[in-house]
Amino acid sequence: MNQRDYPVIAREGWTHVTLVLFASLAATYFFGLASFPVWLLAVFVIQFFRDPRRIITVEKGAIVSPASGKIVSICETVNPYRDGDSVFMISVFMNIFSVHSNLIPVAGKVVDYWYCPGHYVNASLDKSSQENERAALHIRTNDKHDVFCVQIAGLIARRIVCHVKPGDLVRIGQRYGFIRFGSRVDLYIPKTSSIMVKLGQKVHSGNDIIGFLPVK
Repeated sequence: MNQRDYPVIAREGWTHVTLVLFASLAATYFFGLASFPVWLLAVFVIQFFRDPRRIITVEKGAIVSPASGKIVSICETVNPYRDGDSVFMISVFMNIFSVHSNLIPVAGKVVDYWYCPGHYVNASLDKSSQENERAALHIRTNDKHDVFCVQIAGLIARRIVCHVKPGDLVRIGQRYGFIRFGSRVDLYIPKTSSIMVKLGQKVHSGNDIIGFLPVK
């Protein structure tokens, strides 16, 4: 399924891109070839806020990757957003060159949302899941499976954006948020799910399947 309900440059970056392009043009006008470093900065900012078209994988029970990056953790743990639930946690780390738009991993209804202030340690570290600033989304599928998707700020990131709220109906692959400048997304899925990724694997948001929920 083609997904295009957002521009090629993420709207969270429009101000940044506009300012850096203006600065680059002004630098070129006043300094000529010496403006080259400013243009390099402009290229970096544009590539960071790029939001490319995704071909969303739609299969029965599929959980698509909510982020583009590297799988840095796959483990069994207790869901911190629902006491007592034993779940699988899969973590995707996004470096500064990754696409930072976040996509909904499963279709369903947003049940709840939590924002937790915190620190800004390196998001590739496991402790960032509990210590860093983060925003958690609880989605319940039509088959009554509960999936939790957590945006986590990183060492440089200072802004988490989430565009959905409790009560919203969401579709798989829907763009729902953005994290600026290096971050992480944790997925908590039922232990009865099948995991399709490996530690260290690179994934693309929407294109790659993280796992499959049990089909009822």
